[in-house]
Amino acid sequence: MKDLARVSGKRAETQSADQPSQVSPQVQLITISDEEADQRIDNFLLRICKGVPKSHIYRVLRSGEVRVNKGRIDQTYRLREGDVVRVPPVRMAEKQPSGAPGSEFHILLEDNHLLVIDKPAGVAVHGGSGVSYGVIEQLRASRPQAKFLELVHRLDRDTSGILMLAKKRSALTNMHEQIRDGDIDKRYFALVHGNWQHARQHIKLPLFKYNTPEGERRVRVQSDGLPSHTVFTLIRKYGNFALLDAELKTGRTHQIRVHLSASGFPIAGDDKYGDFGLNRSLQKAEGSRIALKRMFLHARQITFLHPESGKPVTLSAKLPPECEHFLKSLDSTLAVT
Repeated sequence: MKDLARVSGKRAETQSADQPSQVSPQVQLITISDEEADQRIDNFLLRICKGVPKSHIYRVLRSGEVRVNKGRIDQTYRLREGDVVRVPPVRMAEKQPSGAPGSEFHILLEDNHLLVIDKPAGVAVHGGSGVSYGVIEQLRASRPQAKFLELVHRLDRDTSGILMLAKKRSALTNMHEQIRDGDIDKRYFALVHGNWQHARQHIKLPLFKYNTPEGERRVRVQSDGLPSHTVFTLIRKYGNFALLDAELKTGRTHQIRVHLSASGFPIAGDDKYGDFGLNRSLQKAEGSRIALKRMFLHARQITFLHPESGKPVTLSAKLPPECEHFLKSLDSTLAVT
């Protein structure tokens, strides 16, 4: 265990590894910055008191040991810039290394507010569910000086393309508001199997989220599910395949994958909602067609209002080489036939 203290109202530095941990826990006086404002006091304490059980955090809140501007508050109090928070002495577990290797990704945009990357397929956005670490842990490990770095949204592990992270709490709050208000335009490339007929098609199917007996998160079309809307535009047909542009009107879990699968057009390589027999055959080259060893779903473009300037920003991520090469091989196959 390591004791952390705030001294004279300032945040104390963690002791170096060669120094013995002899300092007893002390009262911490923390002045809330603009980036820490507008969050609940319980969430703030859970974040800064790493290793302290949640039950203990709520116990000291109920006891009145936590004060804001020398007054008692409850767990729902929202912090304001300039608030002085008194945190009672607590013992925090020594921070364990995450085990995530520091890693960078292709950056599409970076400033003081946002970091937007082009995520490769096969990389989870965060650890959990059998994954030791993901993009967020790797970026934090490679940027130890970063005071704040959080995911704005998520991408499935097997989906490539644009992933947005916030470098300030105010930016995170702003981007979440834009998502809730439907002000962010997100476009994807999806390659489906089947005889797609329409130049433009709206699919509106309610989606219900559930867990399998093994604890895996899944989604299905169900009458009492959440309203969901995707607009698909045909880009080009490749024999029995069609390359589509998918425009999200709502942002439900696995929305594009389930809307297409339920409509009879599974995404090539989708191992949850796709055609498993087709996927097996695609993993092996056949004639001029090369193997496809991933799901063909790519977050290609995003348009949003910058959280600081309010000006519209549009970012694009090129189709990954393995997908480009697969389309070219389909072309070659058609030319031969």
